[in-house]
Amino acid sequence: MEATRAGTRPAGRWILGGYLATVAALVAYAVVSGERRFSATGDSYPGAPTSVAELIGYFTATLAGAICLGSLVFVMITAEPDERGVLDASSFRAHLLAERLAPVWLVTALVMIPVQAATASGVSVARLIGGGGLGTALGASEMARGWIVVAVIAAVVTVSLRATVRWVWHAVLLIPTFIGVIVLPVSGNAGQGPDHDYATSAVIVFALALAVLTGVKISAAVSPPKAELRRRVRVVELTAGVAALVYGALLLILLATPTWFGSDYGRFGALAAVALLGTLFAKRAAGALGAVLAVAAVSVMAIQTAPRLLTHQFTAWDVFLGYQLPDPPSALRLLTVWRFDVLLGVAAIALAVGYVIGYLRLRRRGDGWPPGRLAAWLLGCAALLFATSSGTRAYGSAMFSVHMAEHMALNMFIPVFLVLGAPITLALRALPVAGAGRPPGPREWLLWLVHSPVSRFLSHPATAFVLFVGSLYAVYFTPVFDTLVRYHWGHEFMTVHFLITGYLFFWGIIGIDPGPKRLPFIGRLGLLFAVMPFHAFFGIATMTMTSVLGGTFYRSLRLPWLTSLGDDQHLGGAIAWGSSELPVIVVVIALVVQWARQDRRTAARTDRHADAHYDDDLDAYNAMLQELAKNRR
Repeated sequence: MEATRAGTRPAGRWILGGYLATVAALVAYAVVSGERRFSATGDSYPGAPTSVAELIGYFTATLAGAICLGSLVFVMITAEPDERGVLDASSFRAHLLAERLAPVWLVTALVMIPVQAATASGVSVARLIGGGGLGTALGASEMARGWIVVAVIAAVVTVSLRATVRWVWHAVLLIPTFIGVIVLPVSGNAGQGPDHDYATSAVIVFALALAVLTGVKISAAVSPPKAELRRRVRVVELTAGVAALVYGALLLILLATPTWFGSDYGRFGALAAVALLGTLFAKRAAGALGAVLAVAAVSVMAIQTAPRLLTHQFTAWDVFLGYQLPDPPSALRLLTVWRFDVLLGVAAIALAVGYVIGYLRLRRRGDGWPPGRLAAWLLGCAALLFATSSGTRAYGSAMFSVHMAEHMALNMFIPVFLVLGAPITLALRALPVAGAGRPPGPREWLLWLVHSPVSRFLSHPATAFVLFVGSLYAVYFTPVFDTLVRYHWGHEFMTVHFLITGYLFFWGIIGIDPGPKRLPFIGRLGLLFAVMPFHAFFGIATMTMTSVLGGTFYRSLRLPWLTSLGDDQHLGGAIAWGSSELPVIVVVIALVVQWARQDRRTAARTDRHADAHYDDDLDAYNAMLQELAKNRR
């Protein structure tokens, strides 16, 4: 153990030295570039100290967040926890790395709040704070508000890592860390201007992939995995690296035109690509240093305006949608006007392909799998692809009525078929068992997650009911919808949120997969019908409202063929009211079929026991126990 620790110390020193050298290079760049990146956009120069602080702070916080995320992933794939779920010594070192970097992430994010606000205002930090204009500057700077979110998430991660050393909570912490890593990228260049729907989805994948690659590389250098785990770590590194390169290239195509390498943005993009390639093929400390260099290059790109945004003549549709919608919606346009979602559309295809691979593996092994489950899953994935990438999403981002149709599909239609596909059961049957003496693998991870306290809480009928119904009102009848409808990342968030809440609700009613202790069939039927009045009231309330939900955003679009926002909202309420009936019918049919099948199985089991005289033997055994109890008294 001591030899291993001693072997990892030089790697840690090399990485720290690489970070300090990179900081020195970034300081030199910020000083030399001076006012150039500010004058390109017509903004005021806040002074060298503030300019340097913005770049170094962005780089440090991004690197610290990436190490936290990658360390959590490293712990997940290499840990061999004991029967209580406590981490082993090797993965605990990766835990310590994240635990020590999380406070750095938090402190840097807190410092960056006034720094970013001052940069956006074109004044120094001292002048901004001394003049009492910090609150106004925060309201005007989206990036500064993003740093507030990052600070909150970093605080949660910091406290949580200090409070637990169990594997399952590291898996749970991935979710807030994911969010903390992508908050700033979606608020920057990728979320602005033409085609920002493509760019926003792409930057989410790119930021996550770069963070995972960086954090896993550094964790592997500081805490080398066992020989039998190196291939697993390598697969994660290659997957993250390829995703970062592909989506990074897409971002350069969308944002670096027309100057390409004639600008600092394009040149640092090329540097990031070279660093990523080096990271993929280098080992130990060299690979970790390459990842640090890639993060530094991306940080330089993030603090300046992309070339395409400097040369493009903006319209309202560019700002709020990212694309043009010159014609009103029709059945043909909803089918043909596609804006492929490079995040959720790719996820839908990947889910379908993964399911088919599991199905074929069972077939080759000679095991059966109901074709109905395969059909249900593929239908759900196809519907998800259509809802997120077709004209439904293109027009749904601009019209409340189409958005409501999309919402109902994501919340009440698609989850039903995904639940009926029983993906967890298929995965547990298709994935190999780790075996005695072997490190736990994907099958064991899935079992731990399914039976974790978090899964039990979220899938409890009461929790699922509150999330399913409450989120509907919390999103639309509060200012939350006004914020989410404005941004493409908001539409992505709503898609994921409504899909998950719908899946959790229907999992407890018609789920085939192992999971929560379910209600009796009559209770599930009652829970299903208990939802209907809430949806009906929501639809009626939406139809009768005098104010327009998301009115500021929809009025800013000024769609020439949409004459009345109130009429469109009335139509959206009618869709919410009437479209919930078809999914309920499907769920009732599935529930009745499951109920009948269980009754048949129970009856068959009872008949077998009766034929084998199990009941006679049981009655005799109970009589003997009663006689013994009498004699004892």
